[in-house]
Amino acid sequence: MTEGVLTALYRAEHYLQSGGIVMIPLAVISVVMWLLIINRAFYFRRLYLKNMDTRKAWEHISKNKMPDPAKYQGAVSMLVAEFIRSRSGDSVLDRFILDETVLRINRSMDDYLGFIGALAAVAPLMGLLGTVIGMIVTFDVISVFGTGNARAMAGGISEALITTQTGLLVAIPGLYMKGYLDRRAQKLKQRISVVGYYLWRHL
Repeated sequence: MTEGVLTALYRAEHYLQSGGIVMIPLAVISVVMWLLIINRAFYFRRLYLKNMDTRKAWEHISKNKMPDPAKYQGAVSMLVAEFIRSRSGDSVLDRFILDETVLRINRSMDDYLGFIGALAAVAPLMGLLGTVIGMIVTFDVISVFGTGNARAMAGGISEALITTQTGLLVAIPGLYMKGYLDRRAQKLKQRISVVGYYLWRHL
């Protein structure tokens, strides 16, 4: 098993070296993007689980009772907990506080999503930059040796193709996950807004 891991690491190192200098920022973009995707995926999953219904939310607010973290961890319980911490006791003012709490939580759902989309969009551009660099290397070889040095020409062409491929391999899953996370965030925001409106009417 150790030999297989070492072989995989050697192949990965060779692949990165074959792509040239552009592979370093591409690797950084990929790592950062996937760390943020995993962070958001687990965050949204936690907000979907152990949720409370609308009546339970109002029951907690009417009794000024904080949700039990062991029992409720979802988006609605987050709204209830945030509102109870901020409420003033005046019903008119509490409605404004509730509106502000709903807006703040809904805004937090979009954290990092724009950055994930930007990283996914930058990846193919970095791949294109690698393509240009690889073609420049190829033309430099041709200008010095003509078309007789096929090995040197192949190195530049390989660099161009590898960076293009890597840029697309980073961008396509990243854009798909960005759309998936956007849909998850939108559903959570709708849920919070509906519960917030229900609570607002009962305050």
